Amino acid sequence: MARSSSLSEAEAGISCFASSLPGFRGVLKHRYSDFIVHEVARDGTVVQLTSFDLPTECVDVKEEEKAAPSADADHSQALELFRALCGDADCDALRDFLERVAAGGDGDVSPVILSADADKAHRSEVHNFFKKNFKFLVTDTVEHTDGVQRCIRVRLGSGAGGARGGGGRGRGRKRKNMGGSDWRDDRPFDSRGSSNWSDHVGKFLRFHLYKENKDTQEALGVIGKMLGLQPRSFGFAGTKDKRAVTSQQVTVFKVRANKLAALNNRLFGIKVGNYCYVKEGLVLGQLMGNRFTITLRGVIAESEDVIKAAADGLGKNGFINYYGLQRFGSGSVPTHLVGAALLRGEWKAAVNLILDPREGDRDDINELRKHYKEHGDIDKTLRNFPRHLVAERSILQCLKKCPGNYLQALKGIPRTLRMMYVHSYQSYLWNHAASMRVEKYGISQVVEGDLVYNKESPPEESTPVNIPETDDEHTNSSEIDLCSEAQPEETIQSVKVVDSGDLLKGIYTFDDVVLPLPGSQALFPGNEVAEIYHEMAKKDGISLTENAHGVKEFSITSMKGGYRRVFQRPIDFQWELMTYTDDSSSLSETDLDVLSRTKPKEVNDLVTSDPQDRLEKASDASTATNGSSFLENKPTGSPDTIPRKLAIKLSFTLPASCYATMAIRELLKTSTSVAYQKTLSC
Repeated sequence: MARSSSLSEAEAGISCFASSLPGFRGVLKHRYSDFIVHEVARDGTVVQLTSFDLPTECVDVKEEEKAAPSADADHSQALELFRALCGDADCDALRDFLERVAAGGDGDVSPVILSADADKAHRSEVHNFFKKNFKFLVTDTVEHTDGVQRCIRVRLGSGAGGARGGGGRGRGRKRKNMGGSDWRDDRPFDSRGSSNWSDHVGKFLRFHLYKENKDTQEALGVIGKMLGLQPRSFGFAGTKDKRAVTSQQVTVFKVRANKLAALNNRLFGIKVGNYCYVKEGLVLGQLMGNRFTITLRGVIAESEDVIKAAADGLGKNGFINYYGLQRFGSGSVPTHLVGAALLRGEWKAAVNLILDPREGDRDDINELRKHYKEHGDIDKTLRNFPRHLVAERSILQCLKKCPGNYLQALKGIPRTLRMMYVHSYQSYLWNHAASMRVEKYGISQVVEGDLVYNKESPPEESTPVNIPETDDEHTNSSEIDLCSEAQPEETIQSVKVVDSGDLLKGIYTFDDVVLPLPGSQALFPGNEVAEIYHEMAKKDGISLTENAHGVKEFSITSMKGGYRRVFQRPIDFQWELMTYTDDSSSLSETDLDVLSRTKPKEVNDLVTSDPQDRLEKASDASTATNGSSFLENKPTGSPDTIPRKLAIKLSFTLPASCYATMAIRELLKTSTSVAYQKTLSC
């Protein structure tokens, strides 16, 4: 059944609050700089962008340049081998490319695209051939113009000019020139990594990624394009919000810090720094949590006491640890409905849910969806679908190759993304179960039948839910929260069902209560809460104990399952009231604001974001209160008639996969849906 709007909180199972304290009005994310996120690394370090300095460890680039083969050397023997591998046409195209390179026009030499090649094993052989015989060239696999086939692109590698005797332009620059303007897009870093790398230097470059109003994949896509790297070359612990200012750790294999640093003066809304060479790259889930600084504007309450009580109450009482609405997508087709279709084995229905027209899409995209639904024109739809529609494009590419094979088309979606449909259905059940637990038994105590992590058994190693990394280029979608940071709570740990003896001992509190994400190794509670899982699944035509089909990855009984705490308190919680007059003024300092204040000369040439998003001063400076009284100080030179508005700034840390929006919902006692927040901004 088609929906006309996005999922509501009630439909997602989000219906309870941890306290009965009244809330107040406040606007969330009026500006993206009102939502600041700093990743907390596994060692407890808060990730911040604090420096653009290059690391002390250096790789001897000159040695590599000496060893690099010359572009104008005699390649006749290698070309004959290439002819045998790829045929006359590709060999002639490569020969012409090498002649243009040898002529000295490296800045103007366009890449050469080899013939379409559907054989992945053969493409790998071609890549390895270039790696062995043409080390100054870079190869990667790109999409054919028909949107379906694959081709190999050959282009000049970074620093090849030096290999031709060009003086090593772009390589070995002195540190003071690392951010110079001679860095160009047409000289990407070799995505295979450097072949000469000092043994004493870690093979991964770890850096801090600072981004404004961009999601993680988008930011890394921009950087990767400039360096000639595929997005999958980067490792990170978790995705971060798009409409926010965020800082997180990222790793990349065998890329020198100076190459990355040289991009800073051309990156819009993105900055990189705090470079360090390490031995291992990051993978999803390798973080402790996130530190949030959230400013709510346009605060209106019956009294200051109401605000103070609500803020103090959030810090003391915490919130119900729901999965936020982001988990279910922002469109009118919630991702858990796709997950339910997959679990039932309704492959065509799942494909239609992903491809059909939907409320909230851009008009041009919906026209394409309607055109495909009516005419089945895959070619036109593929040519015009934007690349951020990863799932849709993947499905259509597979259907073009295998018409009518809907299961194969679904498997064509990058694994991380397609599995999130099923995971969102687990989250949907969990949310409803959490609401039933709170409604039926309250939050003041543990009751018999609750599930808790076992405190009396020796600690066991947790087994995380297995979400393998994908080899596909894209793993994100604009409408789904991958929340890939990855559910550290979704692990198989030692849990037990609370019995009367446990209640007498009094060793468990409501903070210890967990609920399962259904799977073959997950226990259900020993009370009535277990019933809602099976009742809701049955309504959706799904069994949590039997397979409806033989496709394991789309079956709950083939997943291990896991547990998630029902209740969460914000960690290191702080808040303050602020007054302001201009809605466009920033009320919190970002990492770049701090650097601009402490190291202005270093930052001045790098700032390329909207100047209105920098910290404003003078007549619009905000004033803070300590939470006990309003300070009505007027900015110098402002007329007394200018009305001052009230904001509240909150700072707190949450474990990974906890949703800050659910903490804000508890504070305000209002919906966090985008539609509702837009009504407050009007």
